[in-house]
Amino acid sequence: MTAAHDGTFEALRAQLHEAAATFADGPDALEGILLGLVDDVDRAVREPLEIFPVCHHSPASALAMARRLREKQPKVVYLELCEDMAPLLTELRNCRLPVAVQAFATETDGFPADWSPLSVVAPITEASAEYQAIAYALDTPGVELVLVDRSSDHVFQWDARAERAGTDQEPSETASTEEEAGLHGDAFGVEIGDLRPRFAELEEHLLRHGRVRHWSEWWHQYVELPLGDADHDAYRQAMFLIGSLFRRLAPGDSHRLRVDEDRERYMWTRMREHLAASGADPEDCLYVCGAFHAASRVPEFGVHGSDTFAIEPRTATEWRHGLIPSSHAAIEAQFGLAPGSVSIAATVWAKNLERSRVEPYCLAGQAGAKKRRKAAPPPPVAPAEPADRLTGFLRRPPVLDGLDEAELLGWSVDIVRAARRNGYLASTADAIAVFETSILLAGMRDRARPTPYDFQDAAVTCIEKDSVPGRRDVRRLVEIMMGGDRIGQVGYDALPPLARDVHDRLAPLELPLQQRGVRRALLDIAGRPELARCSDVLWMLRYLLPHGAARPIMGDRGLGERSVQESWDLALGTHQRALIELGYEGVSVEQVLEQRLRRRAYDAQATAATVLEAVEDAIRYLRSRRLADELGARALEVLAAERTVDGAPDVLRRVRRLLAYYRTAEPVLPGWIESFVKAGYAHYCTLLPTAFTDEEASVRHVAAMLGFLFGMESLALSLGCDRTQLELAVAQSHPQEPAKTALLWAAQTQLDVLSRTELRARCDALLANPMVVPAYPQYLSGLLHALEPVPGLTDFVVEAVSNAFGRLPDAVLLPWLPALITTLRANGADLAPLLIREAGRIFPGRLAELDTWIPPWRQAPAPVPSRPGAGAGTASGVALLAAHPAACDAVAGLLGCDGGWSRPAAATGPVLLSRHPESARAVEALLGSR
Repeated sequence: MTAAHDGTFEALRAQLHEAAATFADGPDALEGILLGLVDDVDRAVREPLEIFPVCHHSPASALAMARRLREKQPKVVYLELCEDMAPLLTELRNCRLPVAVQAFATETDGFPADWSPLSVVAPITEASAEYQAIAYALDTPGVELVLVDRSSDHVFQWDARAERAGTDQEPSETASTEEEAGLHGDAFGVEIGDLRPRFAELEEHLLRHGRVRHWSEWWHQYVELPLGDADHDAYRQAMFLIGSLFRRLAPGDSHRLRVDEDRERYMWTRMREHLAASGADPEDCLYVCGAFHAASRVPEFGVHGSDTFAIEPRTATEWRHGLIPSSHAAIEAQFGLAPGSVSIAATVWAKNLERSRVEPYCLAGQAGAKKRRKAAPPPPVAPAEPADRLTGFLRRPPVLDGLDEAELLGWSVDIVRAARRNGYLASTADAIAVFETSILLAGMRDRARPTPYDFQDAAVTCIEKDSVPGRRDVRRLVEIMMGGDRIGQVGYDALPPLARDVHDRLAPLELPLQQRGVRRALLDIAGRPELARCSDVLWMLRYLLPHGAARPIMGDRGLGERSVQESWDLALGTHQRALIELGYEGVSVEQVLEQRLRRRAYDAQATAATVLEAVEDAIRYLRSRRLADELGARALEVLAAERTVDGAPDVLRRVRRLLAYYRTAEPVLPGWIESFVKAGYAHYCTLLPTAFTDEEASVRHVAAMLGFLFGMESLALSLGCDRTQLELAVAQSHPQEPAKTALLWAAQTQLDVLSRTELRARCDALLANPMVVPAYPQYLSGLLHALEPVPGLTDFVVEAVSNAFGRLPDAVLLPWLPALITTLRANGADLAPLLIREAGRIFPGRLAELDTWIPPWRQAPAPVPSRPGAGAGTASGVALLAAHPAACDAVAGLLGCDGGWSRPAAATGPVLLSRHPESARAVEALLGSR
């Protein structure tokens, strides 16, 4: 669509036509681009609704915006910002800039589940054109501020559309990681005026010929400084030209280009709707948008454009809105700017205001803003016919600012002073070197006056020799000196209800928790019982907020435990964004915590162990029997559906802990935990034979299953379980691995299927077989894990380990020792004390006794003592039988002897004693010991 023109830019068209014919083989290809730029500028300039193109966080744009607002005094300001963020802008007066307007959604409806949570942020700084427009509109009576950009929901709708189409997104509008975006997290960034070449070769060409390192420096040198002193018409036309150039040289048919065009159609559709509904005169309106969108060629462009764009309805996703703190570093990281560029822009903004005497707009009551005198608004300027100011601006040679020696000298002295404080061996000679090198670098780059970037390079060259002695390098020190990473803060009145409630409930601590930094809180709960409520809030915040926001130094919150004294390191001001985002999920921390626990328990990937952990957290933090019972019933459902034993160790540990708590805190066990033990007993009995042969199930997992079965056996049997099921499961288990085989032996010993003597004989046979000796350490590993289900084998495990140290060759023993130590360290937190205690009981306590010490398992059994004065065993036995005929009948029946007392006892007794002399001697020994 080509705009008609009346000769306003004919001189510029003629020059570009001549340049195209001179520098190209034919004028057609290049002429189409160059003349198209002029057409775009002409079209944008002639639009009845004044378009004000800006670049994000540009001091020149902010200065030009402040000038134009005082001249034009528009009654309606259309702003390129998500339309659903409008209600939040009035809360900016309760914040200290920079802050970001955020839209947040935890539960999605209509978007992929793995996208949750959804977050969109729009950072705002004082040195930005959008803040000037917002402050003017909100503090000027009779002025309406209308946000016309797509909603937060449409931001992700269009991304979902691209994902379904299989197209890739451009990297500059994708979300950043937490490490890169800092305070913004992984939110989607929305900015006004993303003005950067999207044609990689063009950007590389500009940087190379501009003799700069990155785009921020190029923009500062070749656009920011010249436009800082330009008048309104020259500024607008130059920005239109730059936006058109970058647009026409952008890669074609990409997802981002289609999104840009849809945004322009969306914004012009919304503006025409508002004009029709309000009856406002386009001459009294101002449209603030990025320069890239200002020179648009879509059919919907302008107040007389076509109404062919249909806006899709929003999804059912419930969006929450709020303000979060931002910082210069977060803005730079999220939008791909050079480190320190936003801080330098803030410094340039302050200098521009001082030089131009322009009175900027600032929200009344704005925290952290400098108080300025209120200037009287100038009379409105009548609209004039557009004139060609672009030709003269482009032909005018750059104004070379003279060297400000005082400013440069101050910078040099300040950086040396800062370097000394940070451990550098800097001196006055270094200050002189930085001063001269800055001038030299500026001259090499065709600059009459060193820029902050030149000064930064000079400081790094002259001061940072070979190492960085402290935490900050010289480049970072220059950034701090130029303004530093200014971090914003959201005021109390602008916080969501949950965040305000947290600060109110922590008020008894009498600490400035809204300030950044770490505050130490000491809670003497025994002396001040009212601090117990603060303790409850802090423990919940520790669970909900990132690490470091609330960190306990002293005190614990276990099941059934309450501390009488606690000490905390609190950094709620530093983690204000995370606290604000909690407010999007509920109105109190208890509600948010309950939602989080339910969400974790009912997640599709939840396991029985994770649900039991949620039960523990519900008891520890909320002390809610209702929620614990609900989540416990959910744990029973998840356990019944599991087909693997991966979570068995965690299940065992948590069930033991919950049983111990309920047995001491409740009169009876809850019904859900009884059902869980009963179902778990049958569940693990069923999976036990498969787990013994499954390669995916480790020895630790099988040991945990046996620990559950043996440890919960008494409770399970009292609830109606059958021990035969466990005996059959063990009988059906046939492991192949040595470690699992030893574990099975331990289980058989616990069930009295295998005696200690047989178990010892099997271990001795393993040591005696040269073919099996290399695998003996694996059997020992199984026995070590067997201490979990069968702690009564501790003395035998000590014996087996001692035999291994005494009989295994070094080639087998030495490689096994690291594995033994690793096993005990990783899984033996409860097993190692048992082994150490048993070894301390068995082994001698002094080194001198070790040479004569004989292990108890190698000592001969003690002889059976006989009763003094007793006769031969036969005679004594006969007397005993005669004295106790009833006992004799019982013993005879057990031994299978028929016959009664028809014969004399003297005759019957010798028959029994001759058949079973050991029994007679044993009985005699027992009676003789009394």
